[in-house]
Amino acid sequence: MLEVRDLHSFYGEAHVVQGASLTVRDREVVALLGRNGMGKTSLIRSVMGLSAPQVRGGSVAWKGEALTGLKSHEIARRKIALVPQGRRLFPSLTVVEHLTMIKSARATDGWTVDRVMDLFPRLAERRHHRGNQLSGGERQMLAVARALMIDPELILMDEPSEGLAPVMVQHLESIIVQLKKEGLAILLVEQNLYSALAVADRVYVIETGKIVHEAEASALADDPQSLVRFLGVH
Repeated sequence: MLEVRDLHSFYGEAHVVQGASLTVRDREVVALLGRNGMGKTSLIRSVMGLSAPQVRGGSVAWKGEALTGLKSHEIARRKIALVPQGRRLFPSLTVVEHLTMIKSARATDGWTVDRVMDLFPRLAERRHHRGNQLSGGERQMLAVARALMIDPELILMDEPSEGLAPVMVQHLESIIVQLKKEGLAILLVEQNLYSALAVADRVYVIETGKIVHEAEASALADDPQSLVRFLGVH
């Protein structure tokens, strides 16, 4: 279980995450929703131990072990993976090179190159194409595939549907559902409200760095007034 308690994070003197708390349980998809600039990415970066923002209060724990203060590579070794906003691929590396920089092509345990290619047949077709030769949807597939190569138990996904065509968003939703069936827990940071509600078990809403609402995803989808009140969706 991921447990974030009373987290406070700063960019310089800007207090961007203001006492946020949330949990992600085993084999659960949790969506963190909010408008631009509300602190979604800052919270997920804080969980992952990235250099900015700086955590100055509160705690992050995974399976009861404190993560606060650990480097991001130390957190990754605990089987926590990040799919960053913007994909962050290497333009000159091929699809296979992106995967094998994490784990050998000869690996037979956990998520292997072949297993990832089975999950993403389009990547199998494009296996020798470089990052800058892929479409937006293919780049997002590769970003998720790369995260899987550390054999994660928890994946943090930051705005995975950003810039994707509707058909690719639907494909991404099916992948998230499949990963949950594989036993993964997922913290999904999204602006695409309806995409998030299609896959999430529970939802948190963040506003100006604070968690202002928590609900079952099904309840939020059935309550349009909540959508208006918390997210400005009509």
